[in-house]
Amino acid sequence: MSQTIELPRTSGPDGALGGAWRVIVRNDDHNTFDHVALTLARLIPGIDTSRGYQIADRIHQTGLAIVWSGHQELAEHYWGQLQDAGLTMAPLEKG
Repeated sequence: MSQTIELPRTSGPDGALGGAWRVIVRNDDHNTFDHVALTLARLIPGIDTSRGYQIADRIHQTGLAIVWSGHQELAEHYWGQLQDAGLTMAPLEKG
């Protein structure tokens, strides 16, 4: 019987396709915790309301948080949606 051994990944799943892009939300003085948390939960896959509040708190405490990372096209899509919802966005970063 042969056994398959999975080796640790040395690069991201999109390594040859441009790397991961980071969507970063910055702290500001005009968005409420509720607005930030609920917007993240509504627009970013995998973020529920509870996680949205955790991220909103991190943004408030540290000044920013990475809210999503992945392929450039999706990063641009989520970045634009969050900006259109009024959140203060940092420029997209390539990770």
